[in-house]
Amino acid sequence: MSAKKILCIGDIMLDVIVLLNRPIVEGLETRARISTQGGGAAANVASWLAYNKTPSYLVTRIGDDAAGQTLISELDAYGVEHSSKVINNMNTGVVVVIVGSEGERTMFPDSGANAGLGLSDLPDLSQFTAVYLSAYSLINPSSHDGVMQIIQAVKSAGLPIILDPATVGVLMDVGVSPANEWLEFIDTIILNEEEAHFLTGKENPIDAASQLLSRVNTVVIKRGSNGALGQSRGGQLIQVEARKTTVLNTTGAGDAFAAGFISIWANNGPLIGALESGADLAGKCVALVGARPFL
Repeated sequence: MSAKKILCIGDIMLDVIVLLNRPIVEGLETRARISTQGGGAAANVASWLAYNKTPSYLVTRIGDDAAGQTLISELDAYGVEHSSKVINNMNTGVVVVIVGSEGERTMFPDSGANAGLGLSDLPDLSQFTAVYLSAYSLINPSSHDGVMQIIQAVKSAGLPIILDPATVGVLMDVGVSPANEWLEFIDTIILNEEEAHFLTGKENPIDAASQLLSRVNTVVIKRGSNGALGQSRGGQLIQVEARKTTVLNTTGAGDAFAAGFISIWANNGPLIGALESGADLAGKCVALVGARPFL
């Protein structure tokens, strides 16, 4: 039996990627390589899922501009099914990504038309096997209430929710206690070490995973060049190594990992297989410029 689709809820963005070969000196011109590509956590995950031959559907909104039409065309090229609500008098979401000489990135997002998701954006839920939720849509004040209604509908349909809690930078605006309340309605959380530390106060990722397992069924912690670890409640802790590759930039690597993991995990595959699949796609992503696979 073929895999059912994964429903992805969250942002679609135009990524403006600025690659630097030396540190910025304020006030002086800094030459850079600049490119544009589709981005946004949920859109990235949906694209990597489709690349990995797992059907995906993205709930999304775009502005009435050329960028939005370009991003929708890109989803079509990847084979991602999607809503395509156009919000008049709004710009499509844009994020400027500054990539330093060591490959680390700093992001400046403007969510634009992504705000305002609600029940009217949902497709028929019977066609899906699991839901990926990016916390960016929960954190956006204009989307929060509508996304909470979406979550209730998803839970009523019996679908598991896999949450990516966004970044510590935005989690700090939410606060530790409110962010931990999200754990009440999800089944699996995929996060990095910094986010795990923020939510639990535990510096050791194994300790952080143990604490999170008191609230969710499965925890996956991405550890960058140290690979990843995962554990399900009552199960054995599993660790996998990062793939050896040339790191050009880390933008989208976590989204690629999530897609690789979900493609196995949401179809009842073993935890070790899901973690290895996540590491495989993340390894491919960091060797690319941009957050999506090449078309």
